[in-house]
Amino acid sequence: MALYAIVTTDHPGSGDVRREKLRAHLAHIEQTLDTLAVAGPLRDADGAITGSLLVVHAESVDDARRMLEEDPYYQAGIWSSIEISAFSAAAGSWVGGKTW
Repeated sequence: MALYAIVTTDHPGSGDVRREKLRAHLAHIEQTLDTLAVAGPLRDADGAITGSLLVVHAESVDDARRMLEEDPYYQAGIWSSIEISAFSAAAGSWVGGKTW
């Protein structure tokens, strides 16, 4: 399996829908926990949520997208943009230093 980084940006003013769908979103996260390397909200300088970041284990970019499309946030249409890229964890504390 490969890693894929998913970066989403919320539509402006989608905070109410985000809060309304939070329980269902968290249930989805719990159901897919074994496929997640890391996931969480992105915030602006004032702490307001502006999107999401997920790094997922998947067989392909299409599989990563399918997993995202099952998320209640996706189904509610809160994201104005979604970027999915193959990702290689190369350095940092989560990697245990460096991979070279």
